Amino acid sequence: MPSVRGTVVIDVDTCKGCELCIDACPQDSLALSKEINKKGYHYAVLIQDNCTGCVNCALVCPDAVITVYRTKKTGKAEKIVTKQPVAVISKVQSNIKVSVDELPEGKVNL
Repeated sequence: MPSVRGTVVIDVDTCKGCELCIDACPQDSLALSKEINKKGYHYAVLIQDNCTGCVNCALVCPDAVITVYRTKKTGKAEKIVTKQPVAVISKVQSNIKVSVDELPEGKVNL
């Protein structure tokens, strides 16, 4: 039975440390860094390896600085198949509607 793990990549130079992603994470995988970025903000960082790739953090980020990836593992040997981006939100200029659906492997709907 395949299992899915997630991870996030945060653009630390653009993050303003609003903490919305931290509040939205059901696994408590995110926290603010102790360091500051070029703009003078403490930025969000992944602090635990328990991310499920639920995309809540990317959906609430007002600056669209979070990319969520999912890694599928299969079989007893847990062979890693691929790391696939599942939520990339960028260049938001007005109200948007976002839906995240499970797509068949190898298929992308535009």
